[in-house]
Order: sequence, then C-alpha cells, then structure tokens
Amino acid sequence: MMSLPRQSIWINNQVGIMKHKPHFKQKKAYSPHYIKKKPFFSEKEIIFRSAGRAKVFQISSRTQMIFLGLFVCIALWSTYSSHQYYKSGKIINHKEIELVETRDAYVDLMGDFVAIHKNIDSVLESIDKRGRASNKEINKYKHQMMAAEDKIKKITSEKVWADDKKLNKKMEINEALLQRDIATAERDELKQQLKDLENAVKAIKAAEMEVFSRVESIAAQEIKKIKSAFQQVNKSLKDRGMYYNPLANSQKKNARGGPFIPASVSDLPDKKIQDKINSIFKAADDLEYYREAAKYVPIGKPVWSYWVTSKFGFRNDPFNKKKAGHKGIDLASRTGNKIQVKAHGKVVQTVHGNKGYGNYVVIDHGNGFTTKYAHMHKIYVKKGDYLKINDTIGEVGSTGRSTGPHLHYEVLYRGTPVDPLPFMQAKL
Repeated sequence: MMSLPRQSIWINNQVGIMKHKPHFKQKKAYSPHYIKKKPFFSEKEIIFRSAGRAKVFQISSRTQMIFLGLFVCIALWSTYSSHQYYKSGKIINHKEIELVETRDAYVDLMGDFVAIHKNIDSVLESIDKRGRASNKEINKYKHQMMAAEDKIKKITSEKVWADDKKLNKKMEINEALLQRDIATAERDELKQQLKDLENAVKAIKAAEMEVFSRVESIAAQEIKKIKSAFQQVNKSLKDRGMYYNPLANSQKKNARGGPFIPASVSDLPDKKIQDKINSIFKAADDLEYYREAAKYVPIGKPVWSYWVTSKFGFRNDPFNKKKAGHKGIDLASRTGNKIQVKAHGKVVQTVHGNKGYGNYVVIDHGNGFTTKYAHMHKIYVKKGDYLKINDTIGEVGSTGRSTGPHLHYEVLYRGTPVDPLPFMQAKL
C-alpha cells in the first residue's frame, strides 16, 4: 500500500472537519439608532413634588429666550460696571500715588528752601560782621538757589496743582449743574402739580355741568307743571270758545325783556359752561314769569272739605225742578268751614243779603279772571281789599236761595262764566 505524506493527511482531516462543522446563524451588523437632537430652546417642564402631589410648570421657548436675554444683559452690565469700577479704582490709586509723591517733593523742596534761606541769613550776618564775603560761598548758595528754582519749575510743570481760576470755574460749573438739577426737579414738580390742577379743574367743570343740568331740569319740570295746569284751565275755556295764553296776557310794564345774566358770567372762556349758564338763566327767567302769571289764575280748591252737589251748566232747579242754567259749581260743606281765595286779586264787590246768592264776594284777579263766592255764612273782607293766595275771605253758609250749607263757586273769564271744576283739578 502506498503511503501518503503527513501533510496531505492533515489537510484532508481539516477538510473533513470543515465539512462536519455546524453552521451558526449569521448575526446582523450593529446599526445604532440616533435620536434627533432637540433644539436648545425647546419647551421645558419643571416638576415640583410636595406632600404626594406634583405640579408641572412649562417654560416656553420664548420665555427661555427672554430670560437668557435678560441674563446676558445683566452679565454685560455687571462686567461693564466691574470694569469701570476697576478702571476708576486704578485711576484713583494712580492719582493718589502722584499726589503723595508731589506732596513729598513739595515738603523736601520747602525744607531745602528754608535751609537755603537760613544759610543766606548766616552769610548776610557774616558779611555784616566781617565786611566782606567769600565769593566761593556766595556762588555756592547761588547754585543751590538756582537748583531749587529749577526743581520748583520742574514740579510745577509736571504736576498740575489746583489753580484758583480753574477751581472757581469748576465750582461755578458744579453750582450751575446743581442749580440746573434743582430747577429741573422744581419744573417736574410744577408740571405734576399743573397736571393735577388741570385734572381737578376738569372734575370741577364736569360737576358744574352736572349741577347746571340738574338745575335746568328742575326749572324745566316746574315750568312743565305750570303749563300743565294752564292746559287744564284751558279745557274749560275752550268749551266757551276762549283760550288763556299767559305770555300774551303779560302784565309787565316794559316791552323789553330777556333773561338776566350777570356780567361776571356773561363772558366765560368755556363756551359749554357759558351756553349752559345762559340756558339756566333763561329757564329761571321763564319759570319766574310763569310762577308770577300763575299767581293771578284761580287754580285750586276754595274749600278744603266738600262734595259736589251741582255741576256747571244746565241742571234741574232744586226748588221748582225745572231745567235751568247753573253758572258755577255747588260745593256742599259744613257751616263755618273756611273759604280761601286761590289767586291774588282785589275785592270788587261784597253783598250781604237773604235773596238769590245771599252773602257773596266777587274778586278780580286780573288777566280777565274773576271769581264769585256765594251763600256765605260770614264775610271777612270788604270792597277794595287786596288779597294773596290762600287768604281766608269768609265761611261756608246757607244764606239766600239755598237748600243747605254749601259754597256756590263761579269762575269768569272776560266776563263769561266757565266751568270751575278744571280749575279746581289743576295742580301747581
């Protein structure tokens, strides 16, 4: 048998081993997964834990940038301030060193100067004693004096000492700056005071306008109330084809008129207030006129307690039951009750009798109005008396042609009887 070389046998064995070697699953190559990097100013959260509870505070990117900007500004400002402080400290320290050196040199110079003067004094004394002086010693002193002068010139040229003019100029500048600062502060304070004063004036003007509006409103309401009473009166007059106009029946003596506006308020700078005041004075003047006119119109009830037994117009006569005209209104009341006049006027007639109207009084109120009070128990006035509103003229009775105690009340306008009931119902 033919023998193989050992090397071939080893190769064959290795090949066989390779053939029978089990196959292992090949692992995939490692591929790391990178997380996307978040921006520096991404939204952040701060969590606080306390007593088993957590609170989350979110800080937005904008807030972070703002805080960073503030931090950078503070850091820059701190750096700049520190630099300035350090720089100022170095400058001050350097100036202090220069000042100390200058003072020392000045002291040394003054010592040399005093010594030279002493030597000069001694030389002069020796000259007086001996009558002559050594030229060598005098020249020595001259050289020392010249050296001292040169030293003084050198120091004064190198070191800037406080000059009186410069000091005065600086003091004047500082004084001017101080006065400027004081004036600025006073100006700012005056501006603030002026602003406060303007605001107070505006508030006062607003309050004044409110008060003026209120006064004007009150005057307008009073005028409206009087006009309403006149309208009630005119209901009775219209039935008779008449009309009462207080403006047309003015009893003013002068034809000139208009509201009275004092000179102190007739030329105010504020046009709104001026117009409002003019309006108020006009309303007040109108109100005064209407009130004056109302005093001569018999508005109101001549007897406080009454009931109507016969109205104005046609009625059945209480005695013969026939249809008859009734020029007034019958107000039943207790005998002795007071009768009051409801407008200013003058007594033009008083009659005492037992027939017809019995005891009666006639009063002329002007502007065409006349009132008559009949069947009176007592009469307190006489012809020619001038009366005011609510003056008592007598008592309720049953005199004349009467079936019981009552007041026969008539209102006449320009001599024509009108219904008194609207006059009694009108209110002022």
